This record gives sequence, C-alpha cells and structure tokens, in this order.
Amino acid sequence: MARLGVNIDHVATLRQARGGNEPDPVVAAMLVELAGADGIVVHLREDRRHIQDRDLHLLKDTIQTKLDLEMSADEAMVKLALSVKPHLVTLVPERRQELTTEGGLEVAGQRDRIKQIVDMLHDGGIPVSVFIEPDPAQIKAAHKIAADYIELHTGRYANARRIKEEQAELEAIVHAAKLAYKLGLGVNAGHGLTYRNVKRLTQIPEIVEYNIGHSIVARAVLVGLDRAVREMKQLVG
Repeated sequence: MARLGVNIDHVATLRQARGGNEPDPVVAAMLVELAGADGIVVHLREDRRHIQDRDLHLLKDTIQTKLDLEMSADEAMVKLALSVKPHLVTLVPERRQELTTEGGLEVAGQRDRIKQIVDMLHDGGIPVSVFIEPDPAQIKAAHKIAADYIELHTGRYANARRIKEEQAELEAIVHAAKLAYKLGLGVNAGHGLTYRNVKRLTQIPEIVEYNIGHSIVARAVLVGLDRAVREMKQLVG
C-alpha cells in the first residue's frame, strides 16, 4: 500500500497573505495526521515566502509520522536541516520568481556539487531524496550520488492536455520508476497530482509514496481538511 505525504505549504501561504497567525500550518499538520496521512511535507524556501523556521522546528517536535523537508541544494540550508533533523530531506530546484517548483533538479549536470550536499546530510544521519524528471540520465545520476530516494516530477503528466500526451508522460514515469527500483532507489512521486489524475499512477507498483499539497488544501477549503485528506488517502491506498 502506497503512502500519502501531504504538503502543507499552502496553509502557510494563506497565513502569510495577512501576516498573522492563522491558519497555523502546525495545527493543520496535526489534523492531516489524524485524517490518516503518512507524512508531512514542507518546502522551506530561501525567501521564506510561506513556511517559516518556527514552523519547521515545531513540526519536527510535534508530528507523529514523518517530516519531509524540501529545500534547495545549498550549504546554508544543509546547516539548518542538520539542526532540525527531519526524517527525510528532498533536494529541489528553487528559483525566486517561480510560483511553484518548476521542473526537476538537474542532478546529472552538477553531480559533484550535489553529492557534496548529500554527503553532508548523510553524515548528519538524514536520508536524502532528489526531486527529478522521469529521465534515465537523472535517475542514474541520483544513484551515482548515493541518494536514498528519488521523487519523480509528475508535472508534465498532470498538465498534459491531450490523451496521447498524457499517455506518453505516464509511460515515461513507468519506465523511470522501474529503472530507479532496479538501481535500489526508493521511488516517490509528486507535483500537480489531483483527485482526478492520481489514480493512473497508483497502478505503478514501484512508487511507494505520493506527495500532494495544492489539490488537497484547495479541496479542504470547500469540504474540510479531514475529509480532503481521507479522500486522497483512499485514492492512493
């Protein structure tokens, strides 16, 4: 049975819109866990546009499942991660102007630099995932730098507008998941996944975890966080 990690960044985005204290992403994380999620995902951005350092420390102290910290492959972020000790760090690309993460991390083209980051995190006892495109070159590079997991970027699949295009992206994800599994990497997937498009991916046995945020938080605005999480958990499980 696959796991569901819920990204609560957008709860923090709503809070930051008014600069106040509500809604508190730490409280949201507790509700998400009570609804059956298997982990909490947060992206601590360099510009702190949503999740704050305070949130990260409180989440690590209070959640009962797993804390997956998404962050840029940067030494300053590594130092912070080593002080918090999340259960997993996922290295992601980060651009100041983007609304959300655009594309996967270029591991193959900067293997030595990213391996240094991975080694620092491993030395601190933290497992590492890399958020990458479903591209064999990137998967092989992830294996070379000794990543523990990959998270396949599902954005192109999620954004496909034609059936033929969606099928081609799905096949790329299938092949990528199989290759990663063969190389001994754990396989997660996420980005742009919704209640409508996630079901086809659940037919890929190599994917052990789905990390989903915006769709769940958007639905929660209408039906409540508990119901939104339970419905997604039922779909991926």
